[in-house]
Amino acid sequence: MMKAVRLFGQDDLRVVSVPVPEIGDSEILVKTGAAMICGTDVRMHRNGNSILPITLGHEFAGTVAAVGSRVTGYREGMRVAVAPNYGCGVCDWCVAGQTQNCVDLQALGIHIDGGFAEYVRIPAQAVAQGNVCPIGDDLSFAHAALAEPFSCVYNSFERSRLQPGETVVVIGAGPIGLLHAKLYRAAGAGMVIINDMNEARLAACRKEDPFFETVNGEDAKGKIMALTRGRGANVVVTAASAPATQQLAFELPAVNGRVIFFGGLPKDREIVPLNTNVIHYRQITVTGTSRQSLGQYRKCLELIRLGLVDVRGVITAEYGLDDAAKAFDAAAKGVGLKTGFVFDRE
Repeated sequence: MMKAVRLFGQDDLRVVSVPVPEIGDSEILVKTGAAMICGTDVRMHRNGNSILPITLGHEFAGTVAAVGSRVTGYREGMRVAVAPNYGCGVCDWCVAGQTQNCVDLQALGIHIDGGFAEYVRIPAQAVAQGNVCPIGDDLSFAHAALAEPFSCVYNSFERSRLQPGETVVVIGAGPIGLLHAKLYRAAGAGMVIINDMNEARLAACRKEDPFFETVNGEDAKGKIMALTRGRGANVVVTAASAPATQQLAFELPAVNGRVIFFGGLPKDREIVPLNTNVIHYRQITVTGTSRQSLGQYRKCLELIRLGLVDVRGVITAEYGLDDAAKAFDAAAKGVGLKTGFVFDRE
């Protein structure tokens, strides 16, 4: 038997004892080393899920505990990170390496049991598509688990077409916002401005890197325009799921600026008033991104391993599974930055 954090319904999250998953000939069993809580997990906890009960957790890494007889390229004891999204494997999107766009997409922790458990079964399709990614001893499980949210950020970054010296505004100072800021900083942005109403999180971002400018409170537009000498930002990223965030985003770009919708909106608040003349007269490019490709996931594992983007300060609280209620409460209230479960202290 093993412990698992399972969702049984809206606001019904329980730590339960369940059998260790059995694997088939083409599957892998992973012993979880660390698993991080995502905003998606918090929303599923608050709103429920179409598949219940389910073990949550789609950001995780660990050790291969068992390998099916038909599996090649993996062995027991191998340290791995696991990309959660996998597709049918035969559609045009999957063949193009964009399994995250497959109409039959499945995701660990969302459609099938995920990483908030002592062991996780990795389905044959995910194994065959390369979702299980070997990592070396020089990368902790907790930091490897961050490759999932970081690769979502990287997908967004690729759409930005950032040029060295350009100004970037990130709206949202949570862990995702900080990852955006760190990546743009590493890529040569001349100024990175982070906007949020949570002063504690802004302070954490400033402590993480004094390079970041932070803007809080009323008149965010005025303060950002002052910092950019009235020009506005070349890139604006919405890293918070609120209609006001998207409305603000269109007030900040410079001429030829790019607005990237990263954080989605709840279905009951997804219609946002928009002055399209802003796009027209300032020649603004508007785009959005969701999830990540497996190639982006593996690239981000390497960026983290090499220290080219330092993610150590993103994780501010670690819990055991028995403290799941406390961990989810902290994540929901925005206490600190990234919160998660650590099984193996390295």
